[in-house]
Amino acid sequence: MRILPLLCALLLLMLRGAAGKTPSLGSPQDCERRGGFCSHGSCPLGIGRVGLCSEHEFCCRSRWYP
Repeated sequence: MRILPLLCALLLLMLRGAAGKTPSLGSPQDCERRGGFCSHGSCPLGIGRVGLCSEHEFCCRSRWYP
């Protein structure tokens, strides 16, 4: 009985970790609606990543965008 709370806590940690590993893919249209643009590989310097356009493209947006 002492191990039951530990197993429950471990299960919850595993579920939370698994949920963070699969970001949902957006589309270029979604990225443009957010005020961003799609960039292959990585975002340019000074530009932040705000999402995904596809498996290999990131949605990038200026940090100063309102």
